[in-house]
Amino acid sequence: MYRKPAPKIHPASFAAGLDVTAPLEPGAPPRRVAVVLMSAVGSTVQAMPVVASLRRAWSRAHLTWVLQPGPAALMAGRPDVDRFLLFHRDLGARAYPRFRREVASEAFDLVICLQPNFKGGTVTRLLRAPTRLGYDRRRARDLSWLATNRRIPPRPVAHVQDELFEFLDHLGVPRREEWDFHFTAEERDGQTRWRESLSTSRRVLAVVPRSSNPHRNWTLDGLARVIDVAAGDLGLHPVLLGGDSEAELRDGRRLRALCSLPPRQELGGTLRQLAGRLAASDMVLAPDTGPLHMAVALGTPTIGLYGYTDPKRSGPYARFLDLIVDRHSRDGERRPSRRTRPGRMAKIRVDEVVERLERAMDRYL
Repeated sequence: MYRKPAPKIHPASFAAGLDVTAPLEPGAPPRRVAVVLMSAVGSTVQAMPVVASLRRAWSRAHLTWVLQPGPAALMAGRPDVDRFLLFHRDLGARAYPRFRREVASEAFDLVICLQPNFKGGTVTRLLRAPTRLGYDRRRARDLSWLATNRRIPPRPVAHVQDELFEFLDHLGVPRREEWDFHFTAEERDGQTRWRESLSTSRRVLAVVPRSSNPHRNWTLDGLARVIDVAAGDLGLHPVLLGGDSEAELRDGRRLRALCSLPPRQELGGTLRQLAGRLAASDMVLAPDTGPLHMAVALGTPTIGLYGYTDPKRSGPYARFLDLIVDRHSRDGERRPSRRTRPGRMAKIRVDEVVERLERAMDRYL
């Protein structure tokens, strides 16, 4: 059974009498487990193999995943999650008392905090459990380590996916590198119908024009030139995919106006529909944003555009690394970094993006 700390002791005091980074004692698996990760879509996708691994190792445990409504809709239908517990971030400060009321009668054996910031720490602290496992103090931002009483050992900054896998290693749970969206038969039929609606025999290049963080976006002029080459010289069928926010629709209109061969616009739809369209495409071109991680998880060859963030930390994991355009890393930089570099996206050249498209066609199609 998992070792339980003495009651009514603030988690900050555990360092005095307990090795908080020691592996949990082996024994019977926990019966009720909560996973806290309420970040954006990309982080949600990266948590999928963690949840799948926990389910395979602890088949009888009741598994709760705390996340936001949008990512929860993307994860709908997962057989490895017993319940999604929603945190309504859009309510601002009111989200916390609402969440506290919803979990007041809940109790867990183990809470795993995969979100090392103020929001993740606060939500973790609101969940009653004898064991709250989180990141080490160095990697837990905003004093979020105070919300946990057990922590994974300190390690150098690594790829986000590898850092999440550290939790499995600490718990003695075998890793399952599995990213399954569990599409229903109806959803797969919808993917086929969408592909047929494009009325083309050419390879489909899904282009995701923007991230919600403008620092991560490449220039529309550069994208337009690449789309023209893709549609003209490479014989591809470019399609714009993404959300239907005002900014995305505006950029979609501007991009089509800049192109000599305007791409088809398919912005909007649910996150599940977007995932299906990425799966039905032959290639994807995107900056560091949620759809990029969705496409990689789906196995669709993905050209990732990086400059603001480090692809060694937040890029595609384990595959399509040869398709990355990296304008973040400088000569001699080998280790992953959390450092962001504003303005570096503008240094991406059209010719290197086209070269990655050609490479994807040669190696993956």
